[in-house]
Amino acid sequence: MLEIGQIQEIIPHRPPFLLVDRILEVEEGVRAIGIKNVTMNEPFFAGHFPGYPVMPGVLIVEALAQVGAAAILKVEANRGKLAFFAGIDNFRFRGQVVPGDTLTLELEITRLKGSVGKGRGVARVGERVVAEGELMFALSSPAES
Repeated sequence: MLEIGQIQEIIPHRPPFLLVDRILEVEEGVRAIGIKNVTMNEPFFAGHFPGYPVMPGVLIVEALAQVGAAAILKVEANRGKLAFFAGIDNFRFRGQVVPGDTLTLELEITRLKGSVGKGRGVARVGERVVAEGELMFALSSPAES
């Protein structure tokens, strides 16, 4: 398990854009499972949507990507690199995420060729799938970016 400080040692994201509270499981370069505790204090709820707070789907995708980044960047050869979004395929939103929910985020790396890879992500609230699909990423050193 990785706590918030350990996550910040691996991925470069910081509040308010760090969207993972804890990594429950990680297999370096293979898969990771993390959680995001969704609270009414999230800055995006002020405008999405006032009176009916719903977590934006794009932030659910980003949270999945951050969990996947923890898995791929934990590999010794990738330490210090950045994982950039390269694409999204076959992604579907199947439910809403609201304050009080605990979002469980699982991403499995399905392909890695050179510095480009793909992962299959599933986001759940309890047993209910709220989002799923494929995310592509590209690894780069900060000096190359």
